[in-house]
Amino acid sequence: MNLHYLVREPKNIQAQNPLLLLLHGYGSNEEDLFSFASELPEEYYVISVRAPYNLQPYGHAWYAIHFDADENKFSDDVQAQQSRDLIASFIDEIVEKYPIAKEQVTLIGFSQGSILSYATALSYPEKISRVVALSGYLNENILAPDYQNKANQHLQFYISHGTVDQVIPVDWARKAKPFLENLGFSVTYKEYPIGHGVSPQNFYDFKNWLEDTK
Repeated sequence: MNLHYLVREPKNIQAQNPLLLLLHGYGSNEEDLFSFASELPEEYYVISVRAPYNLQPYGHAWYAIHFDADENKFSDDVQAQQSRDLIASFIDEIVEKYPIAKEQVTLIGFSQGSILSYATALSYPEKISRVVALSGYLNENILAPDYQNKANQHLQFYISHGTVDQVIPVDWARKAKPFLENLGFSVTYKEYPIGHGVSPQNFYDFKNWLEDTK
């Protein structure tokens, strides 16, 4: 297996169970989002993946972020595309390894993991059914070149963001909804009066969304 991960098996085992795949943010690790795995619906496999790039002194990233002399941030889009493809092949491997319903794979990403969730779902829609994008934004530069021509109309998106997020401005997050709706997708978008994080209300809302959009 090319990526390290943690798994919570479903409490109610079926012939095939749906999957929630958790993708953490920059500088974090697979244990971060996995900390709320026990709160997620019991019929799912919950798998939390560690990003491939090691940061010093600790933590992991899906791709590098560089700063220039004026402290502008630049994403390494090539690395981001490689991670997007890595996540897609990881899904193939995990669906082979566990009795997972391959048409019921939901990505839950936070921050950089959210950016990768958008990219993976739009580039590989045949592998994904839904996306929960927490505190991220949609980076068009890391989508597959022919993403608009793929069979993708089943995809559903839940997007949330803190209105006082200091890491990723809320204005960046707001662009995703019109972009996705323009492509014909069903999008739920919510904002919360918090910074770069997931409030209890946000968690409750996206958990309800998971139940409502089965």
